[in-house]
Amino acid sequence: MAELRTASTAPAAPVAARDRQGRPLRDLRVSVTDRCNFRCVYCMPKEVFGKDYPFLDRGEILTFEEIARMARIFRELGVEKIRLTGGEPLVRRNLEQLIEMLARIPGLDLTLTTNGSLLKRQARALRDAGLKRITVSLDSLDDAVFRRMNDVDFPVARVLEGVEAAAAAGLSPVKINMVVKRGENDASVLPMARHFRGSGHILRYIEYMDVGHTNGWRMEDVVTAREIIEMIGAETPLEPVEPNYTGEVAERWRYRDGSGEIGVIASVTQAFCRDCTRIRLSTEGKLYTCLFATGGHDLRALLRGGASDREITDTVTGIWAKRTDRYSEIRTAQTAKLQKIEMSYIGG
Repeated sequence: MAELRTASTAPAAPVAARDRQGRPLRDLRVSVTDRCNFRCVYCMPKEVFGKDYPFLDRGEILTFEEIARMARIFRELGVEKIRLTGGEPLVRRNLEQLIEMLARIPGLDLTLTTNGSLLKRQARALRDAGLKRITVSLDSLDDAVFRRMNDVDFPVARVLEGVEAAAAAGLSPVKINMVVKRGENDASVLPMARHFRGSGHILRYIEYMDVGHTNGWRMEDVVTAREIIEMIGAETPLEPVEPNYTGEVAERWRYRDGSGEIGVIASVTQAFCRDCTRIRLSTEGKLYTCLFATGGHDLRALLRGGASDREITDTVTGIWAKRTDRYSEIRTAQTAKLQKIEMSYIGG
């Protein structure tokens, strides 16, 4: 009888909601700010996001308490990983306070993506607050190319200092994300591989995508994942590696000599929509079921309108249950021109 009583009073494990394609809800990406100190040409081009761009007012942005409440609700729906994004998340003041709140939620893999510009001075505080892992965006080791791509004349050396500070703080292995655009930084593919091979960091190449509607995306600008693997493999032989989990976005490859691994994210040429388990909470509290969404669902109104956790849970469950998104599988030149939400609002 004692055993029966123990079993009946144990807390139930989260049960993942499923969409119309049978995909579970496992990953939540939270954009903590729409602001960034870079103006990368593929994300926040300066001609659009200039000094007069109408960024959100402070009162429009979700508070840390609101984000933490939503995180607890999503955990009950089966979310296992939360990634903090932006804009650039490290420009949000006192971010370590939010990380402390999220780190208290049992069973969450808590990580963050940053451009690395502020990482050197914040890495230790982030780790102490409970951050487990980190991803740094870095598109070239060539200083002139990197400065041109971030479009604010920021030096690559300071990002590399941030990477090493993160590793020293215990945010390992550090993942390095490189968006590859033909004619812009494709000559940096091999130098990046050489630099990070054997470092313990994991370099991942990302096909240039049509995120938002302001980056002037063209298919001919895409350097395919296959091209990248062939380029690197011709110099240092590679072999494929099984994914860490179902729905992992990066296709994994390791050097045959044991000197590390790389990844390629091929959402343009090898769509992985069928396994997509990700949902996105924007800076101002809208929920998006796809990176390429044209519209979202307002959760801030519920948070600030007195809705109970159950009411919010039912709303999120209903949104996910209706989800049919598979944009990368149906992408065409025409769909690429849709007025999609900008990545600075919902992260990558």
